[in-house]
Amino acid sequence: MSTTPPVLAAELAQAWADIQRHHPELPDLAAPESLIGESSSACGSELSFERLLHEAVHGIAAARGVRDTSRAGRYHNRRFLAIAEEMGLDHPEEPHASSGFSLVTLSPDAKRRYRPTIERLQRALKAHTAATAGDTKRSFRGPAARHGSSGGGVRVKAVCDCGRNVRVVPSVLAQAPIVCGGCGKPFRIPEAVGAAS
Repeated sequence: MSTTPPVLAAELAQAWADIQRHHPELPDLAAPESLIGESSSACGSELSFERLLHEAVHGIAAARGVRDTSRAGRYHNRRFLAIAEEMGLDHPEEPHASSGFSLVTLSPDAKRRYRPTIERLQRALKAHTAATAGDTKRSFRGPAARHGSSGGGVRVKAVCDCGRNVRVVPSVLAQAPIVCGGCGKPFRIPEAVGAAS
């Protein structure tokens, strides 16, 4: 199994498709690459199937036009919680003071339902982690690796020609094109487009 980000992104897209089979209203995942290396204290800092299902809750909320967070996306409200329960996520009884109900976990039923998907994604994540953690003195991974950063970075808006946009860490976009599921064209960071002209 290759451990390059595009292969891991394909595994993430497949896991998302598995979730869509159980929840058809879930929109397509526009940029699975954006989840690789991104950390978010409100949504879980580690990439896993549980985190992917958490992100799917946000996807269904968006499809329904439900405002499921506040405080710049950090506080997950009871509307988030209701969708999370539908999708097989358990939660603490009381909300966290700063992140609300963001700390959801897979229910036993969800673990059974998604077992093959979870196992496949765990293998891909483990292989990816092993490949990217094996630095030698002859390899250079940039300032994030040198300074111990999570590599998450600040997300910026990337747009495509049809007007859709995604938030992405610029270094993730630089690894490989992120293609719009609507028009098939790559997303670009507007400032980079203007600078190139």
